Amino acid sequence: MPRRHPARDDHPSGGTGDGTAPPAPPAGDEPGIARRRFLGYVLAAPTLTVAAQLGAEALAPRQAAAAAPALIPSLPGPAELLDLNELLTLAALPTSNLLTIRIEADGTAHFALPRAEVGQGVTTSSAMIVAEELDLPLDKVKVTLADARPELLFNQLTGGSNTTYSTYTPIRVAAAVARGRLLRAAALILGDAVDTLTTKAGAVVSPAGTLLGYGELAAKAAALTDTAVEVTLKDRADFRVIGTAQRRLDALEAVTGRKKFAMDLQVPDALPTMVCRPPTINGTVRSVANLAEVRAMPGITDVVTVSTGVAVRGRTFGQCVDAVRALSVDWGPGTAEGASDATVLDKLRRAELPLVVPPLPLLTKAVDARFTFHFSSNAALETNCAIADVREDSAEIWASLKAPIVAQEQIALKLGLPPTAVRVHVTEGGGSFGRKLFHDAAHEAAEISRALGKPVKLMWHRTDDFRQGRTHPMSTSRVRATYSLGEVLTYEQRHTSVATDFGHGIGELLTAEVARLPVADLTFSETMFQLTQVSPYHLGVTTQLLSETDKGYNTGSMRGIYSPNVRCAQELVMDELARRMGQDAYALRRRLAKDPRARAVLDKVAEVGEWGRTMAPGTAQGIAVHAEYHSVVAVLAEIDCRPGTTGRQIPNAYTGPRVTKVVCAVDVGLAVNPRGLEAQMMGGISDGIALTLTSGLHLRDGHFLEGSWDQYFYTRQWNTPPALEIIVMPSDGEKPGGAGELAVAGAMAAVACAYGRATGTMPTVFPVNHAEPLAFTPLPTVPPVPASPTDGRDRTI
Repeated sequence: MPRRHPARDDHPSGGTGDGTAPPAPPAGDEPGIARRRFLGYVLAAPTLTVAAQLGAEALAPRQAAAAAPALIPSLPGPAELLDLNELLTLAALPTSNLLTIRIEADGTAHFALPRAEVGQGVTTSSAMIVAEELDLPLDKVKVTLADARPELLFNQLTGGSNTTYSTYTPIRVAAAVARGRLLRAAALILGDAVDTLTTKAGAVVSPAGTLLGYGELAAKAAALTDTAVEVTLKDRADFRVIGTAQRRLDALEAVTGRKKFAMDLQVPDALPTMVCRPPTINGTVRSVANLAEVRAMPGITDVVTVSTGVAVRGRTFGQCVDAVRALSVDWGPGTAEGASDATVLDKLRRAELPLVVPPLPLLTKAVDARFTFHFSSNAALETNCAIADVREDSAEIWASLKAPIVAQEQIALKLGLPPTAVRVHVTEGGGSFGRKLFHDAAHEAAEISRALGKPVKLMWHRTDDFRQGRTHPMSTSRVRATYSLGEVLTYEQRHTSVATDFGHGIGELLTAEVARLPVADLTFSETMFQLTQVSPYHLGVTTQLLSETDKGYNTGSMRGIYSPNVRCAQELVMDELARRMGQDAYALRRRLAKDPRARAVLDKVAEVGEWGRTMAPGTAQGIAVHAEYHSVVAVLAEIDCRPGTTGRQIPNAYTGPRVTKVVCAVDVGLAVNPRGLEAQMMGGISDGIALTLTSGLHLRDGHFLEGSWDQYFYTRQWNTPPALEIIVMPSDGEKPGGAGELAVAGAMAAVACAYGRATGTMPTVFPVNHAEPLAFTPLPTVPPVPASPTDGRDRTI
């Protein structure tokens, strides 16, 4: 139980909240703020408004993993000392006091979350944290998304599975301050001692049973000046909301179509707008031959040339599609002119860093492998879109943005306005996984609105997003592992990638926090690589390095950044090492695992998935583990590569092997919402299956051939595993770890290993179906978008 001090805003008793000095810490406490004791603020406002105040001590120090029974242990890598998640959290701490909770007269608690909600469920988990510490029913907590707030600095950047990890304590502290303040106000009204009062379901309860609702106490609990108070947070044993499975608060709106995304907003005079885009990546407009004819088309109000193409504004999006298709544009070259998969692969091979540890004849042997990972699409389910209303001296933007402060700064610079004159509203998004770190739609909408002098509702066509949008870069991974007498002696991995764009705010964060980084003076991408890549195994002397080449592509940090490809390569090599050394693949991983949590999840999936059971020829199991952002996951996958399965015929689809079963065990420390965590794992597993088997982009003549989801072959309903079990491991952790990206790498690797075991050949090119002939007929590049379909029903499966 937490310690109680009558003179503090404490839990479960109240406090003075008048800024008097707190009592001396009990014997045995370390100097400063103890484990659950924090400073918060009551802010001057008409109704109760509170905030947290945290310092670097709020981030628990990294604990070294327990030693594993490995003959040749590996030294910890940079990400085992300080990872991206911790860096994001440290960067957010200085402005944690700007995250506020407000109690309204109707008894609801309002919290403006400075992160993006793109389907991952952070509005629900944040509401659960508020409800827990405030003793408030969950439906009485209202979480909205904050507009761009430059004063938050790096506290308004969504990425790296960091939202819950970094906001968990600040939200709790603010809610605890509010609760203590409400107790104090009730004590003054009732004449009872604060420590005799309790809270329940949004009300303060006296010993006599008198109830005072939070709403009627809100004004009384408010302050005239900012006041510092000390609070003690609940013990985990007292949790009633955190850790329970809750459905998403927006579930009903989502399934009934009432959820509001950017395109659902009604901004006065903001008409549908689309852009005719070049046939090759980042091509430019030389001239337009038929501007007058297109301007005269039905419903079209405006046509204007902008930096990314030719924009058309009309009464409906259907009319915009017709206008885009009608435009006759002379296009200049792009940034990847003439490029193809083969030319990019050649550049990657030439940019590979050398391996330095050779096998020693008669003493050691080596596994040598090179893996190729093709471009993959970062298109979200909701296509790229934004609304902009640019005036002479101001601008207003609406979009789903994960880095809204950067968007505000760069749009203001583009418009020649001070940042304070640009208001950026963050809307909920229909998917992201890195895509919405970039504000290209908002930037483009602002440019068009300024050029026209009118508000615009810009929507990218689905084909635009696949061909001109963000992609996960093509890469290779060269691996050499040496071994002798059943032990792995060295592991080298040289990952070479088309350059990843970090111009969305992460690069600025790395620059600002450079003194904390456990790496040398590396580039942004190399630093990101070192802060995110963790080898979960003792593999002797281990080095994992990144090299980059070619910045001519619109790339992004898709879910997991480098981890899915890097971990897939390592797990395939682990399978090959086990085979050559005559060891069981699961047993080898278990023995070499650095962390007992990794061994625990491996043991669980092996047990539940019946590792090693007899399977029919052409089918097999694969197993993998992935550790990232204070969390760990293991995945066991079973695959069917028999001709009867790979030869299935489904219209307009690629079939190939099918994953028939997945068992996933995940340990994220404290799971705020286990149901939400399970959903995250399901999505990550689908991503991993797709990246291994079916989903990749073909580059030819400077453009991608895929033009929509029906050609990209993401995991479909008929291609998901019929048997799926997700196990949330019990944990006594005090904080949640990152979960949003966790399952992708584990699932991709497990499926790849299963495929290799089923076919008898280790796969080295991903997705495995990337070879031509294509399973689809590419859409033309001119016009850049297809005609609106009239046979939609015929295409549903």
